[in-house]
Amino acid sequence: MLCTEGPVKTLVDLSLAPEHRRGHGALYSALGAGGVDMARFRGLLAGQRLPRAADGRLMLAVDVSNRLRPDAATSSDRLFCHTYGRGQGQAQMIPGWPYSVIAALDPGRSSWTALLDAVRLGPACDTATVTAAQLREVVTGLIEAGQWRDGDANILIVADAGYDPARLAHALSDLPVEAFARLRSDRVFCRPVPARPRSPRGGRPAKHGGLFRFTDPETWHTPSVTTHTRTERYGTAAATAWNRMHPRLTHRSVWIDHDGELPVIAGTLIRLTVEYLPGDRHPKPVWLWTSAVDLPAEQVNRAWQAFLRCFDLEHTFRLLKQTLGASCPKLRDPESADRWTSLIIAAHAQLRLACPAASDLRRPWEKPVTEPGKLTPARVCRGFRNIRGKTPIPARAPKPSRPGPGRPPGTHNRHHATRHDVGKIPKRPASITAHRSTTG
Repeated sequence: MLCTEGPVKTLVDLSLAPEHRRGHGALYSALGAGGVDMARFRGLLAGQRLPRAADGRLMLAVDVSNRLRPDAATSSDRLFCHTYGRGQGQAQMIPGWPYSVIAALDPGRSSWTALLDAVRLGPACDTATVTAAQLREVVTGLIEAGQWRDGDANILIVADAGYDPARLAHALSDLPVEAFARLRSDRVFCRPVPARPRSPRGGRPAKHGGLFRFTDPETWHTPSVTTHTRTERYGTAAATAWNRMHPRLTHRSVWIDHDGELPVIAGTLIRLTVEYLPGDRHPKPVWLWTSAVDLPAEQVNRAWQAFLRCFDLEHTFRLLKQTLGASCPKLRDPESADRWTSLIIAAHAQLRLACPAASDLRRPWEKPVTEPGKLTPARVCRGFRNIRGKTPIPARAPKPSRPGPGRPPGTHNRHHATRHDVGKIPKRPASITAHRSTTG
C-alpha cells in the first residue's frame, strides 16, 4: 500500500507492485475471510511514541469518518451519513459505513496525528454510548502501556460539535480524562447555586442557579477569567470563561434510561472570539465547554488552543482516503471493510515510524523542508519504498498454487444476494410515558 506509485485506486493494482509477493486473489481472500487480533493491535498502537502537549499531557481527538456506499444495496449495516456539499445548504445524507476514529494530536500546526482506534457504527448503536466505550478502552490501554502515570496531567479528549461533552465526562468520570467540545450557539446553561441561608420553612435545596443563554448577553454574569492572545492567523483571540457552569439534564432523550436523580456535571464555559478568519470578515463566536473547573488564565488559553488542533484530524482523513485508498475497495461485507480499515491504520502507523528515516523526494515545484523530521505524510509515503527494502519482512514466502476452476462457462449465479435497508433499527421513546410502557 505504501510502495505503490501514486494513490491507491483499486485492490488489483496493489498486487502489481513488486513488493506484493502474492496474487490478487489472495488479497481479496484475506479481506473476506482473514482475521485481525484487535486487542493486540490496539496494544501495539498504544505502546508507540505519541505526541504530547506543551505541559506533557496527551490530547485525544474523536471524530467520525464516513465510508460512503450509496449503490451497495446488498451491503448490510449501512447508515445515512451526513456529508457536506459545495456551497451553503448543500449537505446531503448518503448511505455508508461511519467509523468513529480516535487519534492523538500534535501540539502545533501539523498534518500528523497518531491513529489509535477505529470502530464502525452500526444501525443498532447509540453514537454516544459507543464513543464512551471506545474512549474507555483506548484510555485504559494507554494507562496499561505506561503512557499515563499517577501524578500526570489528565488526558484531554477534544471533540467538535455533535458530541455531548457532559455525557462523555459522566461516563468516563472514573478515568483521568477531561472532556472538551464545542457547543451550539443556541444552548442554555445553568449557573452554580448561590450560597444562601437555609429557609426556616425548609424545603428541598436548589440544584440549579440562574439561566445562562448564549444568545442573550443580559443573562451573562461576571466572567471568571478573561484573556487576550495575539495570533498570526486570526488576529487577537479573546477568551472569556465562566466557572462551574452545567447543563440542565432531564429524563428525556439520552438520559431517559438513567435511574435515580440526574447528576449535576459542572465545568468551565468558554466563549472564544477572533478578529478575523480566512475568507470571513465577521467571524462568529465559538462556545466551548470543558469538564475541568477552576481553570486559571493559562489553562483557559491551552484549552481553546487544543480545540483548534482537533481539525488536524481532517488532514489525516484526507490522506487515508485520497492517498492510501481507505474508501476505494468496493467491499460488500462490513467485516471486510473493518479489516481494510485496520490495515489502513497500520500503514499510517508505519508512516509515522518511518518519518525520521525518510528523505525529502520533493517535486521541482514543492518547497524544501528545512527542519529534519518535519516531512508531511505524503512525502514520507513517497520515499517509503527505499526504507522498506532495509527492513525485515514478517510474512512468510508464498507457496505456489494454481487458480481455481471458477464458474463453469454458460452458467449463471442463481443465489442472489440479500438486499438490506438503510438506517437506524431501534428508536428511542418519544416521552417518559412511552418509555415506561415499554419497560414495564
